[in-house]
Amino acid sequence: MKTYLVTGAAGFIGANYMKNILAKHEVYATGTTGRRIEEATSLHVHKFLAGSIGGDKQFMEMVERQDLDMVILFYNPVMIDPKEPDITSIVRRCDQYNIPVATNIATAELLILGLARGDLDWRLNLK
Repeated sequence: MKTYLVTGAAGFIGANYMKNILAKHEVYATGTTGRRIEEATSLHVHKFLAGSIGGDKQFMEMVERQDLDMVILFYNPVMIDPKEPDITSIVRRCDQYNIPVATNIATAELLILGLARGDLDWRLNLK
């Protein structure tokens, strides 16, 4: 079983084929996103605090411990909100620890379908 962080993606994860794949794995999200994913999918989601009150820090600690095997982080590149996490630093940290990260639906779909095929099993060798 692999561990994934998903944020800002409740509707996308709600698609049946995505839901069925992720149901076999552990899913983590910040508070509000986690609740929305649970409502949309009935999946169990381990929820961090809201990002603005420490969830970002909890997430980054999991990245640094390499406890996450993939990150899906949707955001609006046109609207920069100071309450939102610093996307550049998150992507940089994922790159530093060799954790695949998707910031858009196209990449997220590729990663999740790759997960179903076993394409991310190489991460098990890093642990």
